[in-house]
Amino acid sequence: MRALFLAAGAVLVFAAQQSELPVYTDITKESGITFKHSYGDHHLDNIVEGTGAGVCIFDYDNDGLLDIYFVTGAWTKGVSDNEGRDLRGKLSNRLYKNLGNNRFVDVTEKAGVGGKGIFSSGCSAADYDNDGFVDLYVLNYSENILYHNNGDGTFTDVTAKSGLGDKHWSLSAVSLDYNNDGWLDVYVCNYLEYDEGKFGDFYAADGYPGPLAYNGQPDVLYRNNGDGTFTDVTKKAGLWQPDGRGMSASAADFNNDGFLDIWVANDAMETHYFENTGKGTFVEKALQMNVAYGENGQGVSSMGPFSGDVNRDGLLDVFVPNLNYCILFINTGKKGFMDRTAQAGLSQVMGQYAGWAGILLDYDNDGWLDIFTTHGDAHHEYVQEDTLMRNKGDGTFEDVSRRSGQYFFEKYVGRGAAWGDLDNDGDIDLVIININDYPRILRNDGGNRNHWLTIEPVLKFPTGSRLAIGARVTVTSGSLKQIEDVNPVRGFLSQGDGRVHFGLAKEDCADVEIRWPDGTVQQFPKLKANQFVKYLHETKAAVAKANGAKQ
Repeated sequence: MRALFLAAGAVLVFAAQQSELPVYTDITKESGITFKHSYGDHHLDNIVEGTGAGVCIFDYDNDGLLDIYFVTGAWTKGVSDNEGRDLRGKLSNRLYKNLGNNRFVDVTEKAGVGGKGIFSSGCSAADYDNDGFVDLYVLNYSENILYHNNGDGTFTDVTAKSGLGDKHWSLSAVSLDYNNDGWLDVYVCNYLEYDEGKFGDFYAADGYPGPLAYNGQPDVLYRNNGDGTFTDVTKKAGLWQPDGRGMSASAADFNNDGFLDIWVANDAMETHYFENTGKGTFVEKALQMNVAYGENGQGVSSMGPFSGDVNRDGLLDVFVPNLNYCILFINTGKKGFMDRTAQAGLSQVMGQYAGWAGILLDYDNDGWLDIFTTHGDAHHEYVQEDTLMRNKGDGTFEDVSRRSGQYFFEKYVGRGAAWGDLDNDGDIDLVIININDYPRILRNDGGNRNHWLTIEPVLKFPTGSRLAIGARVTVTSGSLKQIEDVNPVRGFLSQGDGRVHFGLAKEDCADVEIRWPDGTVQQFPKLKANQFVKYLHETKAAVAKANGAKQ
């Protein structure tokens, strides 16, 4: 009887512990999202099909609600088998408008962003002409597409005029104002040169040749000319790497000097780390910063880099999934980065998976960044479960996947993923892309039991306002100081919420500091918790231009 009583007590304690953590609820069916990804064929048999797709979360109509853009493959000559020809003309990318209350409606046809018949891999969104409406850039196996947001719910294909129709196989594109002239430039991450299936010397067990069977392709930095056009300045900026095999790229201020550096995760070769000199050029320092190779000195199959201050020391760290497991790079400052994957308790969990999209997010709003990762076999449609690792605040993580909802008991062939507060309730939801399958929309239930604060820094121009990409937001609550750089392109092939979100635990207010891209620093003390706050800032260049016009 006593043993039974103790067992019952243990169950109650475990149930109490379970209820303290948020759970993710799969709301895909009730959301109204019916999109299904396809690689444009009926059988997965090459690297183009197997690389998968990303997703872009952005507010295309400025109504304060995050909309979702999905990309898909398509039957493509030289990539797809003849047996898949019945899919020709039937596949397209889809844009879903957020109606609120976790409901979405397909507005692709009205918006004009379907891209039917084009094999798309990634997508990102940024206001390239500073008119106040976010434009959409789609990364394809063929020529990329730039859609200009007309501000009335429709888009216009302006690729030819813009010069952004990169004809490499592009996977990722990150916007940044690398020369601080007020216009967002674009770094395009290109993968490899596929040979249309001509390469046949491979092991049958692998299914198809891997990345080393093909030549790499150079990434490209496009400078925004401020007139709707872009110029390739890759070599001039010191970024030329002819054999990159880039999977995804992200930009952040890793050395706290006020300029965005570029981190490129490459496949089956070394990582590239480009440090911004602040003079319109970059210097490649991956080896010097200890991030070029894996823990044993090998090139790894890195996927999407995701930056965030994991240990809350004021320096941005980086989490990178790969096909072996993952790497957690802890930023030590001038001495570079340290691989702390094993010490953090991640190796033991991740070693059994093939990782793709990793996301650093404070899912329980306790002030510490947790890690969500998608998994799936690279060469076959072999399913794996995704993982959620909770940051314990002491340099280690615990696996809370099986305590975080039914979704984590299910298995998919995961690829891209994005984060964002889709229902504006103060906790971070997830959108997950699975190969040849429906996406999954995961609503965070319970994360807002702790306090939170979401900041949206916006730059004001004479023509309109846009997200202040490159701004540094610092939030201090109690004894905890948190930093985030504003740049929503992070992770694998995808883009998340441009607003920066901070968990405050039990603190009911916080001090906020914003370092704007032009170097101006503003303080906002004692902000009340549990609110969205938007700050507008006129750049020094915009003010000078306005004053000049008055004179």
